[in-house]
Order: sequence, then C-alpha cells, then structure tokens
Amino acid sequence: MRKVLLVLLILAGFAAAVLGAWAVRRTAQGGSARDERVIAFIRSPEAHADWVLEAGTRCADAPFRLPTRGFIGYVWGDSFRPGHHHSGLDIFGGTAPGETPVYAAYSGYLTRLPEWRSTVIIRIPSDPLQPERQIWTYYTHLADPQGNSLIDAAFPPGTQDVFVEAGTLLGFQGNFSGTPGAPVGVHLHFSIVRDDGGGHFLDERDIENTLDPSPYFGMALNAEALGDAIPTCPPSAP
Repeated sequence: MRKVLLVLLILAGFAAAVLGAWAVRRTAQGGSARDERVIAFIRSPEAHADWVLEAGTRCADAPFRLPTRGFIGYVWGDSFRPGHHHSGLDIFGGTAPGETPVYAAYSGYLTRLPEWRSTVIIRIPSDPLQPERQIWTYYTHLADPQGNSLIDAAFPPGTQDVFVEAGTLLGFQGNFSGTPGAPVGVHLHFSIVRDDGGGHFLDERDIENTLDPSPYFGMALNAEALGDAIPTCPPSAP
C-alpha cells in the first residue's frame, strides 16, 4: 500500500511539473495576456478600437491583405492546452454574427465541400513567397450558433475550384463552434495550409500542416515572436 501511494505521489508530482512548465511557457508566449484581451474585447469592443485592424490592411509589400476587420486575438502557435498549438489566426469583429464581412486575402480557387456549413478554402497554385509550391487559405466560423451558413450565396455547398480575386466577399464572421447551440465568440479563423504534394490540402487542425502567417501579412503573427504584444503593422521605415 505504501509503495502504491509513493508511486501515485511521484506521478502527481510529475504531472504538476509538466503543467507548471506548460503554464510558464504559455505565459511567456503571451497566451494569458491574450486571453484577457480577447475577453475584454468581446465584452466591450468600442473601448478597444485601437486594437482593431481594417479589412484589406496590407503591411508594406506583404502579399496578403487582412481578410476581415477586427482584433487579432489569437495567433499562430498559441497554446490553449498541453500538446495543442493554434494553427492560424482568430480575428474578432466585435459584432453580432452576420455583420462583419470576410474577404479573400489573396486570389485563388475556392472550394466548399458539400458538408461544410461555415468553411471555405482557397487554393493558391503558386505561393507568392515560394512560387514552386501550392498552398491553401482556410476560412471558418462563417455560420451562426445553430450552424446556419453566413457564407456568400455565390459559393453554395459543393462549390469546386471557382476562381476568386483578392478582396472578393466570401461571407460574414460567425460563431458556430461545430456543435449547434454551443457558440464561440464571433470571429474568423484563418490559416495557411500546406498542400500534400498531390494537389490536396492537409488537415488544418494540425499546426505542422500549416504555415506561419507572419511573412504573408508583413507583421508578427507567431506566438513565440509576438510575446504579449498586440498584432499590428510595423512602423514604416523613415
């Protein structure tokens, strides 16, 4: 009995150490500060207008433009739980579902799978930063809490490889979590997804299948590099 108790204590101590290290790392990456800011923004967006970037914002000569208006609350590499890293950007509009437009960040070929209520993906045959490879831009949460789509009617379920110019209206920010009646905060989740080498997109939920969006937008959007700062375009060189 004593041996079993000793083993349990050792395991509990190890688990506490792992969680403590994760908490320290998350704090170092700015996760805690970002949590607080996201909550503050959702509660009172008008009080934090200086955190907001406009749709179409382009930093210097970066290839992508911001796909929607809002506060970039979470960035690539944020960690919400042990072993998990956020695969993209969460841009909070501070409005009700269906009010904040979402646009294509870069030209490409749009697909909406038949089962997708709140998601579209755009194939970019030639990555503007590495022209020899194909990439995909992924947009989701474009539905209300019950899963009623807020995607523009031009892109019904089953849309396949339709060309869209940068700046094309794709739909509106929503708060569909994937479970009807269990909404998240109204926002756009955007990520840059790798191609599998055979012309198909990889699973966006795994950060290893996505790319750091920082160089595509010309600003720090990586949790490790950003720390607890608020994402914004860097000042122009004199």
